[in-house]
Amino acid sequence: MGASSSSLSELPDNVYLKRLASKEVISANDPFWNQLLSYTFHIPRNSSDQRLLEESTTILCKNFAINNCTTGNFGSLIQVFLLRASAVRASPLCDDNVMVWQMYNAMFIIRNLCKYFIENLSEEVVIQQFETRPPTNDDKLDTSDTSQLDELMNALMELFYDLPLLNFTYVIHLECLNTLLILLSMQIFHVNSSDQSTIYETIMQGKCAIHSCLFMKTLIERYIEQAKCPPEVLSNNGNSHGFYSITAAVASGVWNVLTLGMGSKTTNSDDQLPDTILANQSLLLLLVLINHCTSDSGIHNPYREALFSFTNSQEDAEVTVPTKACATFKVDMSKLYETLCATLKDDEVTLLLYLLLHRNADMKSFILSRTNIDQLMLKNVLWFKERQISEISLGGLLILVVVRTMQYNMTRMRDKYLHTNCLAALANMSSQFQNLHPYVTQRIVSLFSLLLKKHTRLVEQIRITALESGRNSESGSDTEPQPDYIQDLSVVEEVIRMLLEIINSCLTHSLHHNPNLIYTLLYQKDIFAHFRTHPTFQDIIQNIDTVLNFFTARVESLDKSVSVQEVVEVIKQGAVQFRRDRLKKFPELKFRYVEEEQPEEFFVPYVWSLVYHSSHLYFNAARIQLFTLES
Repeated sequence: MGASSSSLSELPDNVYLKRLASKEVISANDPFWNQLLSYTFHIPRNSSDQRLLEESTTILCKNFAINNCTTGNFGSLIQVFLLRASAVRASPLCDDNVMVWQMYNAMFIIRNLCKYFIENLSEEVVIQQFETRPPTNDDKLDTSDTSQLDELMNALMELFYDLPLLNFTYVIHLECLNTLLILLSMQIFHVNSSDQSTIYETIMQGKCAIHSCLFMKTLIERYIEQAKCPPEVLSNNGNSHGFYSITAAVASGVWNVLTLGMGSKTTNSDDQLPDTILANQSLLLLLVLINHCTSDSGIHNPYREALFSFTNSQEDAEVTVPTKACATFKVDMSKLYETLCATLKDDEVTLLLYLLLHRNADMKSFILSRTNIDQLMLKNVLWFKERQISEISLGGLLILVVVRTMQYNMTRMRDKYLHTNCLAALANMSSQFQNLHPYVTQRIVSLFSLLLKKHTRLVEQIRITALESGRNSESGSDTEPQPDYIQDLSVVEEVIRMLLEIINSCLTHSLHHNPNLIYTLLYQKDIFAHFRTHPTFQDIIQNIDTVLNFFTARVESLDKSVSVQEVVEVIKQGAVQFRRDRLKKFPELKFRYVEEEQPEEFFVPYVWSLVYHSSHLYFNAARIQLFTLES
């Protein structure tokens, strides 16, 4: 089907590509498009080859961008794609194989030209590339008051949700997503807010926005399905069943074109695309769409609204009066939950789960009502490297992860916001701690010990700084600026106080359910002595001392040779006799999570870093402005 190029290095001399990039005006009716779009390329399979491709075609793309300002050939190419896409959508079985092939190639060329525009031009100039019209134009779909960018996005969305997902349409669905990701990747190369972007304004408020609900529903469904790339697409072996064998052969050729532009996390030549690449790209595009234009005072985001308001298709909706009108859709939440559980190892899935729990009330209620909620964690916890853990509850594992995060934050990141949220999570759970694993209790007390050492060190540094400052004042010498140890000490004391309140909350509400915690506190009771007279901690330490004194008396009466298990049994018996009214009452620990006022500042760079690393699309790292690869 068409001519063939033997190597990437020959592409700059390809007569069809050279004509496309020239000063010649090519209308959408020109037979040239049939020739160009029937061409078959030998396609690179890794990021190194992709870089070679981009280096080989840079002059072609540059000439095209310059000449398109007068020829409007990009607009003609878009019109050619729109005509073929309309014809393909109108055919229920997509049985015009030549039309499918040419439509796909047109979409693929558009994506790669857009990629060059977005990485090398300002957004204003990119929009000019889209909206420049040929000098003479009688194309049916072209009207002067219609944005060609909007028409393109609209057609890509319609193709994605209208075409049935069959073996030979798999790659068409995938190319729709990749093209949209490339268009939206303008954000990577510019630090301006998406609220100021014409591309984002178009997808949020243009003609294509009317598809937001159906498009988001389809993205979710593609993620849930985890459909594997059909083996016949990857193979040149046709099937002998008439129409199917032809379409499989066409799809095989399309798949070769598909990988043009796909890089990888590494430069390994044997790196392979995941067999569920369609689900992967669906999730990434979903995250991109819902994490831009999030301000209430900016551009309205219908995709975000749709995701946060979908309901369960397997349950009858309650008859309620809606508080506001909003477009929504239904999803099988059981299947979505199962897919989340099965793929939670990926960062992008974790982010989706966070957004659903935080913003979709129906999905949150559904997850919390599950009896198998422990499926949201990996079995055997092989990723926890500090110690082999087998029999541990979901709650215990969660405490371990939060405590480990705080320890890492203290030594590496020093992020007060992260500390605050971790402590708030532990505090909200503390009254419900039950049957904590011995290792979990050890890590809680070890965190307190680490904070104690940091507190002691800061107090000493403040003392030394004060002495040096006094000596310098007496001698009249200049003093260098000193670190703000007093502010650091205040932060550490705030964290220590909070951790003590968490321990106290557990002892107050569920002492008889946590003999391992009492055992660990008894074993390390000396670390609390430092704060018994400290005004910040004195009241809370009194409660802990009351518990420790009660159980110390019982343990000390035992024989010195008793085993750990025997000590734990004595603690269990004592817990039944302990009167909780002996403890001073403190307000119940209850914190409500509130997202930052401008969440885009974190989520937008984070989402695009996920796209960069996980989409298998190649981006020029040297031109990225939104985030640094080191971060």
